[in-house]
Amino acid sequence: MIKNLGRSELDERIALNYRRLADDPYYQIGDVFSPAGYGWMGDKEGRALLAFVSHYKMTGQKIPCMEEMLEKMPSMVNEQNYLGKCGDGMIREEQLSGHSWLLRGLCEHYEQFGDDYSLTLIRDITKNLYLPLKGEFAVYPVDREIAEIGGVSGSEAGTCGKWLLSTDTCAAFMSIDGLSHVYKILRDPAVKELLDEMIAFYSALDKRAMKAQTHCTLTAARAMMRMYGVTGEAWYRTCAEDIWDLYVNGGGMTYTYQNLNWWGRPDTWTEPCAVIDSLMLSLELFKATCRPEYRITAARIWHNGFATLQRANGGAGTDNVVTAESPWNDLAAQMYEAPFCCTMRLAEGLWYIRENSDLLWAETTGTVTRDERGVYTDGDIVYAEVTGGAEAYAEEAVIVDGRRFTPIVKYYRVPDAVMKASRQTVIFE
Repeated sequence: MIKNLGRSELDERIALNYRRLADDPYYQIGDVFSPAGYGWMGDKEGRALLAFVSHYKMTGQKIPCMEEMLEKMPSMVNEQNYLGKCGDGMIREEQLSGHSWLLRGLCEHYEQFGDDYSLTLIRDITKNLYLPLKGEFAVYPVDREIAEIGGVSGSEAGTCGKWLLSTDTCAAFMSIDGLSHVYKILRDPAVKELLDEMIAFYSALDKRAMKAQTHCTLTAARAMMRMYGVTGEAWYRTCAEDIWDLYVNGGGMTYTYQNLNWWGRPDTWTEPCAVIDSLMLSLELFKATCRPEYRITAARIWHNGFATLQRANGGAGTDNVVTAESPWNDLAAQMYEAPFCCTMRLAEGLWYIRENSDLLWAETTGTVTRDERGVYTDGDIVYAEVTGGAEAYAEEAVIVDGRRFTPIVKYYRVPDAVMKASRQTVIFE
């Protein structure tokens, strides 16, 4: 049997996210720029702009802050036309990661509207912030003590040589995403040379040993597929395939098709941004190779991994990690919402899913059984024991082995108080 994506569900999710971004003061011009001295300069600004353009692409509606941001930008950037500190010789990992999102937002805006100012910022950020670092990514500090777990948004973890590092280990390689989009627009050989240095280093890196952040890794892999699409060079696709295999089969993905925020740290949390990345990467690999496992994985991410990540307010938040090694076997919200990143990034994910909805069907048999992991499933759909009130919002229930199971309940349909009181227990024995 085939379980289709469900266009009404997607429309509901899009509308909720649009209202969250259009109505909350946090995403309006008075608050959308981060305060001076914030480590992740460019991150919120870029994700916001990317979100606004994503909704414009879906509906044709302009959230006013989209253009207001660009009008205010000249008064916010430094003399090098980017955000935050410059000129002191330090390489700030979080600044690089943040400006990757700013480049993504600017590139999307330029592709939609062809405006000169977005193009000017794209060129200047690339020229002044990134291109001077050629040679530095190849010596990114590896032989060092890995930082303790940071917060949901990461924090500075000290210096190593020129590098001011982040607890979001390897976050600097998020920049492969923004720079690949720049290359798609500018076709500057110097940008490709820098990208090739970054990709060669990061592809060879033992990401499990480094406890690398899965979000930045999957984002980098998506960018490798962008480079493959632009250049046709098979090396980029091979690097992306290796990361996908490591993520899916090497301890990056949970039993509910979400992510561990870092490899080797199952006692932390999931991150909706990475779940979105994993779906996009899977489908881009499927479209490039026609290998069915890529499409099947993307469908399972949508039907299971997306179930709990969006909340009733339209935003997105983090959940418990569900694996054999984690201290939980239940899906429950750890952080109700991550408004500074995941709520905004959800917009691009919803746009991508809308564009590829015909590929995201799930296959079911009509019978719930235990898979090779011991998890109760019906084909592509994971089933859980739901308690605390959310079961009232579940789809069909079945009794198997004396237990009552339902597909994972979609939290965007569940009132906040009920969601916070509920548990969705995934059995694996």
